[in-house]
Amino acid sequence: MTHLRRSAKYFVQITLIFVLIIGILMLTGMVSKDVAIAFRNGWSSIWMILGLFAVMSLAYPFFGYGKRKVRATGDPAPMWNNIDAAMEIRGYCLSGSTPDGGRKYRLKSPVNRIARMWEDTITIESVLGGFEIEGLVRDLSRVVMTIERKINDYGD
Repeated sequence: MTHLRRSAKYFVQITLIFVLIIGILMLTGMVSKDVAIAFRNGWSSIWMILGLFAVMSLAYPFFGYGKRKVRATGDPAPMWNNIDAAMEIRGYCLSGSTPDGGRKYRLKSPVNRIARMWEDTITIESVLGGFEIEGLVRDLSRVVMTIERKINDYGD
């Protein structure tokens, strides 16, 4: 169900961006306001474009969300303070906990939350050998790097 919700959000976002760009081009006179002239196949082109957007939207959640692992040794309980600090540095705040004792974080900035269509949650679970972090792939590398620097002593 989460996949379909994310797909629908991306479909709406991509479609709105497309409509905005085409609308601006039509209002400025760069493109004809008549759809039959603006697009080679008229309204058929619009339906083909929307079909392409639907396929892209269905595929994106498979590639846009993932899991990464942070290696850590020792008891995870005292490391949560460092993880909280690392998430604060990255602009996240604690939003709740998971049934397994992990934590959920979300972006503090409303503008960033809207830009990510409220799909900004990063979940951190304690697993054997460290922590497993799940969220948007484009945010994970920065978050993982910051957490690793906070919880692991690299001799700095």
